[in-house]
Amino acid sequence: MREVDQTLDAGEQVELHVHLDGAIKPETILYYGRKRGLPLPADTAEGLQNIIGMDMPLSLPGFLAKFDYYMPAIAGCREAIKRIAYEFVEMKAKEGVVYVEVRYSPHLLANSKVTPIPWGQKEGDVTPSDVVALVNQGLQEGERDFRVKVRSILCCMRHMPDWSLEVVELCKKYQQQGVVAIDLAGDETIPDSSLFPGHVQAYEEAVKSGIHRTVHAGEVGSPEVVKQAVENLKTERLGHGYHTLEDQALYDELRAKNMHFEVCPRSSYLTGAWKPETEHAVVRFRRDQANYSINTDDPLIFKSTLNTDYHMLKNLMDFTEDEFKRLNISSAQSSFLPENEKKELLDLLHKAYGM
Repeated sequence: MREVDQTLDAGEQVELHVHLDGAIKPETILYYGRKRGLPLPADTAEGLQNIIGMDMPLSLPGFLAKFDYYMPAIAGCREAIKRIAYEFVEMKAKEGVVYVEVRYSPHLLANSKVTPIPWGQKEGDVTPSDVVALVNQGLQEGERDFRVKVRSILCCMRHMPDWSLEVVELCKKYQQQGVVAIDLAGDETIPDSSLFPGHVQAYEEAVKSGIHRTVHAGEVGSPEVVKQAVENLKTERLGHGYHTLEDQALYDELRAKNMHFEVCPRSSYLTGAWKPETEHAVVRFRRDQANYSINTDDPLIFKSTLNTDYHMLKNLMDFTEDEFKRLNISSAQSSFLPENEKKELLDLLHKAYGM
């Protein structure tokens, strides 16, 4: 019997929005920092967790700066890249997750054939394509050992539109090895970054090639960013999407289309996307029976598990067992699995929930 960090009585959860590079064990960061002779801000796993982790809200850019501390220890190292993917699946198995879509930027883990080379690394021999192959290996071995179904999403970065066409090509190249979608991540406060030609062309190619699409939008950005994600990038899901609620007509239109919102409760508090004195967007989504999921986003930085997010909704917002079941069914229906595998997942959930 695997150890499960259960919230749902049924224990079977689906997670659609979690970043691989925000879900690394501090011990692993420490190990590779030492092994590669790279300076880290602390020399114990606990010390590292406290510096990287957050307890109080920061701005989105303040949160994004956290990655500078530890990404150099992992990026550009084949062994480390494969290992964080494998350990990610183990982590999710312990949380009672049966299906997860994990996302990352291949370019931010590479040190070759990427301009500029991220995190101040010297040029090496790990290309963005190598990164995807390594992550796929780690995830597949994790699936085999921990019996969790895992698929991955490749991220374009808002500030680096020059990378985006390669991202969609990698989605196509590795479509048979578990890559199911493209995402646009990073700082959405960069004005009109959804309209940068590199991103627009990549998403047009994704539509043409049958690659699924999600976009971070409306987390801290205005409803206009959401509109651009829907109209210009033809997104099928919204990462966060909370600020959609400020434009009633847009929200009504998206609900009519059954748009899926990837909600990350603890994340929204710590990035300042949600102010605790206001009603959380997820409460409105629940009231309207909208289509949404509950996700951890970056559990390393938010010092959380999926359980943390469920408890937050249960204790602070009076969410019930029935609503957790409903949203997990919605998550499975909005997953980027092919129809036959989606049906298997839904059957598994219905059985687990006694529905």
